[in-house]
Amino acid sequence: MRDAFHDDLDKVSDDLVEMTTMVGAAMQRATRALLDADLSAAESVIAADDDIDALRREVDDRAVDLLARQQPVATDLRMVVTAMHMASDIERMGDLARHVAKAARRRYPDGAVPAELHGTIDRMAQVADRLVKATGQAIAAKDVQGAVEIGRIDDEMDDLHRAIFAELLGHSWDHGTEAAVDTTLISRYYERFGDHAVAVAGRIVYLVTGRYGSSAEGLSRR
Repeated sequence: MRDAFHDDLDKVSDDLVEMTTMVGAAMQRATRALLDADLSAAESVIAADDDIDALRREVDDRAVDLLARQQPVATDLRMVVTAMHMASDIERMGDLARHVAKAARRRYPDGAVPAELHGTIDRMAQVADRLVKATGQAIAAKDVQGAVEIGRIDDEMDDLHRAIFAELLGHSWDHGTEAAVDTTLISRYYERFGDHAVAVAGRIVYLVTGRYGSSAEGLSRR
């Protein structure tokens, strides 16, 4: 019975890792849709979000079933409950990729972001890719130090988000209010994508140590 229980726990972990792969691919496609004004890419991201939502429901259903049938305690209980929270955060990352794709679709055939900011958005997408890959690896290995690294990578995303705002508030901005609103929202989507990765990292730390935190400073106080 316990072997079957731990097999189910492993399946939950595998599904979470698969979700990170799916949302990572979604954000990369959404970025291409945004920067290339690619309507078909945008539509594919929007449609594929249903698959991410479905996998999240599978994780929740499996977790609830484990709670009902096995009544786990200690670390096993933490794993089941934490998995449900992580699935929610990862699903939200997929929603943010969908938001980026919807912004691209809304402005098609025009671009939603001025050309001079494409480089910054592309760097945000690269950081997002590193974040989601690090998140999947940390979940699979239950790696506390990997979780800490997620927080460090997210600092880069925050810097890029601030750089976007510096451009918007600068005297040289001449793209009007509509482009400013689009750019603000899109930058926020990437920044929030990183925030949810950090939230997952904090849950990994809690799973392993029983304490919350995803920063080196927080871990040093254990």
